[in-house]
Amino acid sequence: MLAIVIPYYKYSYFNATLDSLANQTDKRFKVYIGDDASPTNPLALLETYKHQFDFVYKRFASNIGNVSLVKQWERCIDLSANEEWIMLLGDDDYISANFIEEFYKQIGDIHASNVHVVRYATQIDKMDDKLSRVFMHPKIETSPDSFYRNIFNSSRSSLSEHVFKRTAYLKHGFRDFPLAWGVDDFAWLEFTEFKNIYTINEAIAYIRISSESISRKGYREEQKLKAKYLYFTLIIEKFINKFKKEQHYKLFRYYEKLVYRSNTISFRFWFLLSKFYLTNAYVLQFFKFQIRVVVNKFFKS
Repeated sequence: MLAIVIPYYKYSYFNATLDSLANQTDKRFKVYIGDDASPTNPLALLETYKHQFDFVYKRFASNIGNVSLVKQWERCIDLSANEEWIMLLGDDDYISANFIEEFYKQIGDIHASNVHVVRYATQIDKMDDKLSRVFMHPKIETSPDSFYRNIFNSSRSSLSEHVFKRTAYLKHGFRDFPLAWGVDDFAWLEFTEFKNIYTINEAIAYIRISSESISRKGYREEQKLKAKYLYFTLIIEKFINKFKKEQHYKLFRYYEKLVYRSNTISFRFWFLLSKFYLTNAYVLQFFKFQIRVVVNKFFKS
């Protein structure tokens, strides 16, 4: 069975989310809605869906998402029962009518692939109501390869298009980065234990970008940068060897730029990158790196 967990706060597009669940061709799912003390109570809206799909609704007494979105996700997941698979669906995102049907059509292959994370094809629903192209993925791909493609803009990823095993969630949990920025990307690495993700390209998750979305440009960019710096530091310091050797150079350079942008130059940073350049016989790059560190440490305006 599949649990669809919705951390609810924004009312504006919530009806579209609920419509997409009501329109599913396969109703083998249960919805758990955790209301983060939203200023707009959705009970009247939910009443209209009472006989269209099975759901549980709980309004929390206090808002926690403003402090930690991850803690809001966690208490919403705690509402669910013992379903093997969990999906965290944004309160403004929505899914194609065959989303659940395709999950069960392919569940045999999913189990045979021994994966803990399943993802779907996606389209971005932009603020001008235009849909992006469909983003599709390899049927089976390692989570490090997926992360790498996403970082370097040859792919995309967000929370709502993923389904994950409860056992993986209970084992690893979500890391609590600021604004929950990058938490999902890092979770797929850990939930899969840096192994494979299975893709369903035959159904679509629609990811809405609106004036209320955290992912919109210009919104709390300093916090997003801090989050990106934190999870990339973990990648470089602890998990770099989970990535292909030919991917290391670009990952180190990306991290270096993040450090300069976030003004977090440290001895450990200098040592790690110096060691990387010298170990791999990037002698010219090693000397260029020393110059960049000095310029960014002492002469950056």
